[in-house]
Amino acid sequence: MTALTLEIEKKARRLPPAERERLAERLLAPLAKTRLTAIEEAWVAEAECRYAAWKRGQRKAVPAARAIAGIRKELNR
Repeated sequence: MTALTLEIEKKARRLPPAERERLAERLLAPLAKTRLTAIEEAWVAEAECRYAAWKRGQRKAVPAARAIAGIRKELNR
């Protein structure tokens, strides 16, 4: 690897895990010939925001069974 590549890797390793994961996805997507759609990108951003809020204690976790029950209830309206 070049010195520039090694420096970029060093800086990338200092990123928070969620940002490193997002960066890795963006770098690997063209290689896999599959790109995230705008909707998928928006959901990733929303999930990251919600996770960050949960980590800061600004949101409470909801048990999966309760969340799914709520979704089913909304869909049956």
